[in-house]
Amino acid sequence: MKSLKPLLVAFVILFTAYKSSAQSAFSGLIKAGPDDATKLLNAYADPLFKGFGTGMNSNWTNTAKTKKLLHFDIRVSGSAAIVPSSDKSFDVTKIGLSNHLGPQDPTQTITPTFSGDKNGTPPTLNVYDDNHQKVSEFQMPSGKLSIIPSPQVQITVGLPKNTDITLRGIPQINFGSNVGSVSMIGVGLKHDIIQDFVGKKADKIIPFDLAVSLGYSRLNMSVPLDVQPDQGAQPANAQQSTDFSNQHFEGHFNSFIAQAIVSKKLVFFTPFLAVGYSTANANVATIGNYPVTTGETLLGQSTYTTFPNPINIKETTVNGVRADIGFQLELAFFRFYASYSAAKYQSFSGGFGFGF
Repeated sequence: MKSLKPLLVAFVILFTAYKSSAQSAFSGLIKAGPDDATKLLNAYADPLFKGFGTGMNSNWTNTAKTKKLLHFDIRVSGSAAIVPSSDKSFDVTKIGLSNHLGPQDPTQTITPTFSGDKNGTPPTLNVYDDNHQKVSEFQMPSGKLSIIPSPQVQITVGLPKNTDITLRGIPQINFGSNVGSVSMIGVGLKHDIIQDFVGKKADKIIPFDLAVSLGYSRLNMSVPLDVQPDQGAQPANAQQSTDFSNQHFEGHFNSFIAQAIVSKKLVFFTPFLAVGYSTANANVATIGNYPVTTGETLLGQSTYTTFPNPINIKETTVNGVRADIGFQLELAFFRFYASYSAAKYQSFSGGFGFGF
């Protein structure tokens, strides 16, 4: 269990930071109403989704060499996806918002994403009713993390026919009612293709190892939310729910990677190069009832409408060619890994493990 502590600490840091961001973001963004809130959340969280996808497709292997039958290794590793400058902000007037929402100051339309500026003052947006009368306002959230971390833990076992199978996963971990929970599962295969053509003499004929690999993983997360009606606001009518007790954010992230890997073992040091195709998608939603100020009474008192499950986003976040370069260091039973990935989101990875 000691080897899992770095992994758990990384998850706590990541999801505590995300929970803080989600709470401050949703309490404002939900005020925009389901359609506009979906567009704002999608634009704001875009680098988080892409960073998850990049990290989940990292660290499957650091060598083309497959293991002997039933030999294994266990590793704990982590990656850090670097968010480019182009994804650190967006223009709220360029994402197709309705006429029920607009910047309070027409000259202040650029706002940070999840990975944007932490210290600036994001723009304030006004919320309007059907008669274009202002009924509410909220400030866009600031940035939180410019580097998106993604820890992994996995075991790889050698199978017959020069093939490895890798199982990756984290059982559901509940960090408490204030943070939420996370779980992950994945499976990967790697096959040495040189021996298919050359046979057992491959090591003597070909001076390097060449393999193809596939990896699939799924990460699930849940973050509690607490979005209450604006101060003094009352239900618009008797049909509006006043139960806001089950609010939470659910995220499901799926990733897939296919690679060709070449490596050369030099005593205890094995450099490698991998080129392949990486894809990932996100399915995120807000669950529960959420109050949105939509008007006011003749006496000027704000009224709200309750929207159940107002946000549901399904999109492909990563889709393209990816190249990795790195190494594996073997010292007796211990393994150390490091690599760099070149794609739309660059990333760095490292880890340690043991096996034979």
